[in-house]
Amino acid sequence: MLLISPTTYIASFLFLTLMGLLYWIILSGMVTTAQEELPAVEFFKGFWIPTFFVVPLLTMRSIAGERSHGTLDTLLTTPTSRGSMVLSKFAGAYLFYLLLWLLTLGFPLLVAKFYPAAAASGQLLEPAPILGSFAFIAVSGVLFISIGIFASSITRSQLVAGMLSFTTLFVVIVGGQQLSSLTPSGAGLSSWISGTIDYLQIFNHLDDFARGIVDTRPLIYYTSLGALLLGMASLAVEAKA
Repeated sequence: MLLISPTTYIASFLFLTLMGLLYWIILSGMVTTAQEELPAVEFFKGFWIPTFFVVPLLTMRSIAGERSHGTLDTLLTTPTSRGSMVLSKFAGAYLFYLLLWLLTLGFPLLVAKFYPAAAASGQLLEPAPILGSFAFIAVSGVLFISIGIFASSITRSQLVAGMLSFTTLFVVIVGGQQLSSLTPSGAGLSSWISGTIDYLQIFNHLDDFARGIVDTRPLIYYTSLGALLLGMASLAVEAKA
């Protein structure tokens, strides 16, 4: 269904156009000013920009669309569980989300083909930061897509599902970053709160992955919270069936 949905191709076009423009801006800035970070690291730091609109567009129709068109009841009469249905919706959106990010590998390949002098140093296709950043995209995508699926499961309006998904993603990605500046200084309970907020810093997780530091805590955070949201989505489908 994703492959025949107009919103899928709108999301794909916006994603590739925006990320291509971002990559070009990064390279242009590195030509004029020396940068400490590799182009791939700077590129993936902008992951949050397309996430805000790609994830809602990919997931808002998943269950809300079925409910609004009256096909959810028919789907639930088939010999399949609610959990299987939710997981299938998640798998479709998640795999397409990863495919979009894999297509961004074409940006450095195109630069290396048409501007071989720029790629002579090997920094454009440095494998370590690219693999680490893609690992972060794959792991964090579990949580992001789960947020969209859950938002779609609690309403029959695709627009409301998209807005709920966007708002929740904004809070999860940007909220933790803002809370770090509001953390009170001191010991005891304050240090515990500070540690919890640091644990939720998604941008710090990306920095670690890009540098080859694979910590199990982000893996547990994204997968466990994603599984919880998918379980809640199954319960929401069951309750509103």
